[in-house]
Amino acid sequence: MATTSATTLQVSSREPDGSRAARRLRRAGRVPGVLYGGGDGPESFDVDARELRIALAASGAVMDLSINGSKTTPVVVKDAQRDPVRGETIHIDLLRVRLDTAITAVVSLELAGTEDAPGAKQGGVLEHVAREVNVEALPTAIPESIVHDVSEMEIGETVTLSSVRPPEGVTLLDDPDTVVATLSPPRLQAEETPEIEAETGVVGEAAEGESGGGESGGEE
Repeated sequence: MATTSATTLQVSSREPDGSRAARRLRRAGRVPGVLYGGGDGPESFDVDARELRIALAASGAVMDLSINGSKTTPVVVKDAQRDPVRGETIHIDLLRVRLDTAITAVVSLELAGTEDAPGAKQGGVLEHVAREVNVEALPTAIPESIVHDVSEMEIGETVTLSSVRPPEGVTLLDDPDTVVATLSPPRLQAEETPEIEAETGVVGEAAEGESGGGESGGEE
């Protein structure tokens, strides 16, 4: 059941010919990659950039990978390199997995209710500190993200990972004392006041200087 709901990704095997060949693939709309794990050696492949983008955007961490039209095998993303300017995937590493064996993964940690928090409405500064967490779960249970509700946070409060409730079957691996979010008192007004006073003083001095210059000019 889990495998049928996974996204199927069709790829083509390739020879690992170095960076020049990889650049040619990218110009042709293909993304080079390497498949690891499962007791077999690394296997190089390339995949259509559009199909890869669709597969990565689909729900679920597990994909069914087919090389040259062969029988599919479940895989997860091990690493993905992106173009720093365009944000497009330029190389991807995939990892063979067993659907009955737990794996570790990095999952994004999102905050919900940030604008509804009483402390935020009072002008407090809500800072999202930990944005990713390490988890362990079966490949089919790895979530795209974990969401924590902070809509009840007051000024001066700190939320740690111990308050975050992962989905069923998912275990958080990081220190429970890891800071997830803080809500600090307002500080904007206190920071601006000295600057305003300083600017006022400079303007006043400039005005006096201009006035003095006009008087001396008149005397001459």
